[in-house]
Amino acid sequence: MDEQDRIEAEELLQRALIDPDASAAVALRVEGLALAGALTVVFHGRRDLGTIQTFIAHGGRGAGDAVAASELLRVPCDLDLHDADSRAEAEELYAAQARALRDALLAADTVLAVWREVLADRAASDVGVDRALDLRVPLPAPRLMPVALQAPDQRLTVAPVCSARTLAEGRPPLGIACAQQDVARVYALADDPERCLDDFGQAAAEHAHRLARRLDDQDASVRRFLELNGDDFPATG
Repeated sequence: MDEQDRIEAEELLQRALIDPDASAAVALRVEGLALAGALTVVFHGRRDLGTIQTFIAHGGRGAGDAVAASELLRVPCDLDLHDADSRAEAEELYAAQARALRDALLAADTVLAVWREVLADRAASDVGVDRALDLRVPLPAPRLMPVALQAPDQRLTVAPVCSARTLAEGRPPLGIACAQQDVARVYALADDPERCLDDFGQAAAEHAHRLARRLDDQDASVRRFLELNGDDFPATG
């Protein structure tokens, strides 16, 4: 670790909020986000689970602040400090992994702000920022942060997602998920939002056509069945 990384590591550790009554819980504020404003990352270690799980809540929480379970989004990017042979090494690993998650949140928030501008140019109504932990549509990958975009006229949800992996492997692979009730796709974080929206629009249209054909086929099947049950159709049994 070079001197600059060491300084950043010390800053991260100084900003960490350690609950004196629960030493297995450590939190880190991430501030200055374009859409989210401020988030608090909570790392919670439990020996019985064998993991140091990651949760994210809205706001920049202070030391001793209570956080209800209903305010926490589970993010499957856990700390992994098993390679540390000493407390000092554990601090360095924690700082590096916390920094990787912080950088991922900053990148995703910045990209989501760009998507909002593109959606607003296309939308007939305002594009809202949804800060709910539970979205109305299922996503094909885990959420990275409790922030999403809602384009009501398109019934479209856009949210940052990630792959499940430990932070020891570095910054988690990120993407932007576009989802409607029955259609969802994930695009690379660096992909062009215009191209992604065009691709998703085509996928949604194709799904709608397939659904319409299936409904027509089902209707035809029911009509034929009713014809079979007419007056001249022999009873079975």
